[in-house]
Amino acid sequence: MAIVLVVLIVFVIIVLVRSVRIIPQARAGVVERLGKYQRTLNPGLTILIPFVDRLLPLLDLREQVVSFPPQPVITEDNLVVSIDTVVYFQVTDPRAATYEIANYIQAVEQLTTTTLRNVVGGLNLEEALTSRDQINGQLRGVLDEATGRWGIRVSRVELKAIDPPHSIQDSMEKQMRAERDRRAAILTAEGTKQSAILTAEGQRQASILAAEGDAKAAILRADGEAQAIQKVFDAIHKGNPDQKLLAYQYLQTLPKLAEGSSNKLWIIPSEVGEALKGIGNALGGTNPDPRSGGGLFDEEPAKQP
Repeated sequence: MAIVLVVLIVFVIIVLVRSVRIIPQARAGVVERLGKYQRTLNPGLTILIPFVDRLLPLLDLREQVVSFPPQPVITEDNLVVSIDTVVYFQVTDPRAATYEIANYIQAVEQLTTTTLRNVVGGLNLEEALTSRDQINGQLRGVLDEATGRWGIRVSRVELKAIDPPHSIQDSMEKQMRAERDRRAAILTAEGTKQSAILTAEGQRQASILAAEGDAKAAILRADGEAQAIQKVFDAIHKGNPDQKLLAYQYLQTLPKLAEGSSNKLWIIPSEVGEALKGIGNALGGTNPDPRSGGGLFDEEPAKQP
């Protein structure tokens, strides 16, 4: 009797365990009743009929990221490139993902490879390298349309890398180096040109400023000399000098006319005689007759026999 009771308790526990199911968040479960689809379980607590209902493995409803291995693809110009792809997709219909396709991840991989070859096969290498956004958009459109009946939504398709052949890579690197060298030469020439222009502009400005400075200095010197002459002239007129003083100052100026090794000819104005005459009178103390023209340098008149 005790054994029967224990067996009954164990049976009840097994029935309860198989009847009660807890579905986690972002998961979904498909229930089959006697081998036929019965319903889809949402997150939460649910009750199943033991030995009649069967819960299939839960499906992840979150967005999944699958990276596929590199695929060789032939471009329009008959070059083989290796392309890595990443697909972002999400299960939107658990029933279709369970019954419409056996392995939806493998199906997405094969469909991606086929679509990629069709899209890249119509482009040359340069277009394939520079048209990633266009390729991504075409892949996403084709995959989303094809996987819709499988209960899957493809949100994004990205090309991780496009690797051309090694020979093409070497040629591209040489071309890039040549292009960089050309740009560097152009920038160097532009810099030299700008430097020469700035240097010439600086020299021009310096010459202008120097000329303006010389002009202002000459004007100031001329003004100073004019003021000095004016002051001397005013002082002479205020002092009222006599003829003797003027003659003496005139003689002091004569030696300056002989300064310099190139002075060979002296030009003596007619006033020199009058000046010498005045000095002679001043030194000799004589008062010659103006009518006789006598003076310091006059010849002595011959004596009468």
